Amino acid sequence: MPHTPARHPWRLRALGLIAAALAALVAYLALWPVPVQPVTWRTDMPPGYSGPHAVNQKLAGLQRIDIGAGESGPEHVAIGPDGRLYAALASGRIVAMQPDGSGRTVVAGTGGRVLGFAWDAAGRLIAADAMRGLLAITGEGAGAKVQVLADKLDGQPIRYADAVVVARNGVIYFSDASTRFGAADWGGTFEASVLDILEQSATGRLLAHDPATGRTWVVAQGISFANGVALAADEQSIFVVETGQYKVWRIDVAAKALDVRAANPSPSPPVQARVVLANLPGYPDNLMRGANGRIWLGFAKPRSATVDGMAQRPWLRQVTLRLPRALWPVPPSYGHVIAFSEDGRIVADLQDPAGAYPETTGVTETPERLYIHSLHAPQLGWMVNPLKAGA
Repeated sequence: MPHTPARHPWRLRALGLIAAALAALVAYLALWPVPVQPVTWRTDMPPGYSGPHAVNQKLAGLQRIDIGAGESGPEHVAIGPDGRLYAALASGRIVAMQPDGSGRTVVAGTGGRVLGFAWDAAGRLIAADAMRGLLAITGEGAGAKVQVLADKLDGQPIRYADAVVVARNGVIYFSDASTRFGAADWGGTFEASVLDILEQSATGRLLAHDPATGRTWVVAQGISFANGVALAADEQSIFVVETGQYKVWRIDVAAKALDVRAANPSPSPPVQARVVLANLPGYPDNLMRGANGRIWLGFAKPRSATVDGMAQRPWLRQVTLRLPRALWPVPPSYGHVIAFSEDGRIVADLQDPAGAYPETTGVTETPERLYIHSLHAPQLGWMVNPLKAGA
């Protein structure tokens, strides 16, 4: 005789529990508060690794330099006025060493996370600290002094100072990646960047600071995660990475609070803001001047088809953040750096599809070597410079 539901009430209870659990899961995925308020945005079809970015192995097999026990993340690397190699690490320390990695010493610790630095004419190390703002560092080791140059603008905090350059006239230009998600408030630089890029509210800015007057102002705004910066050779314009929308802008330094979003849908962008690289195959990060006029750009990650597919579906991005972090659409590691000319022509493309060296965020070029920056790597990667001095 077939069983009836009445003779097996445990089945009804089990079905009820399953239904309740599913309802709770749906309610959680649909309604649980998340920190982002996503907006729709338009993205072009990803170009993939083709044309000037055709797949290659030119970045594979990097050699490594030790950066210290327990250290990681040589996110910004530069040759200092004294000829030493400097690197900003995840611990908040800045270390200096000989170009071969020997003689490593701690220059200073900021207590935050320096993502970019440069030197002014007085020899001060000017640092963009994602947690503390724009800093000036003098001295070294136990005698180092860290001064805050700018951590607020119009009474509001500078939440995510990212990259910095110093012009010959002394003016400091630096990116403020997001006014919404600060690294100090949201679990670190990477976590805050994910939130900002998923939201796409485009609150990133290019800021300027004049040490002579102490004044700080907005050069340009409306940038989806403002990242790497590099001055043009004539210093009348500055290249700025827009990580969240796969672009590099060229913005006049004379601009005042220019909103680049007005340029995005327009066939005739404002003269003061021009896109020089668009629809890039990955998330662009740091910019560094190299030899013979070229500018190096590193990609933290390749593009995500999942993220691009959610461009017109902001509610899906909210659902994403309700999932366990392991299920977030973070792309896999893929080593990739390029060099381009000031008019946007790609002059070098180096890749490691295996991603053995994670988050290749930038390149520092010397006649002998290319040093590869990284957000999380436990060593500093380098390779023999494949570009001849005259190339």
